[in-house]
Amino acid sequence: MAVTTIANHEVHVDDEGFMTSYDEWDEEVGAALASQIGIDMTEEHWRVVKFLREDFKDQGETATIRRVSTVGGIPTKELFVLFPKKPAKKMAYVAGLPKPKGCV
Repeated sequence: MAVTTIANHEVHVDDEGFMTSYDEWDEEVGAALASQIGIDMTEEHWRVVKFLREDFKDQGETATIRRVSTVGGIPTKELFVLFPKKPAKKMAYVAGLPKPKGCV
């Protein structure tokens, strides 16, 4: 497991750059991660990220797009607008969570 610096925080990441320690994330780190993949965070982006982090705490795994849509109440089309091209992967990355199962 590698250690890298994001927003002046040392964080543990896997070989694809996904954070591996839930407690090392904060909104400053999330904003920096979003910036790295070309996303300017808005309140809607943060709503998705907050849902993902709370759901991860409860479920122990990163939510799929379907779960974010049905349980989180955020329409799938909106997720594709907020996190274009591979939204599940990008949402998890910004939220500091492991890549969702089934993502390539």
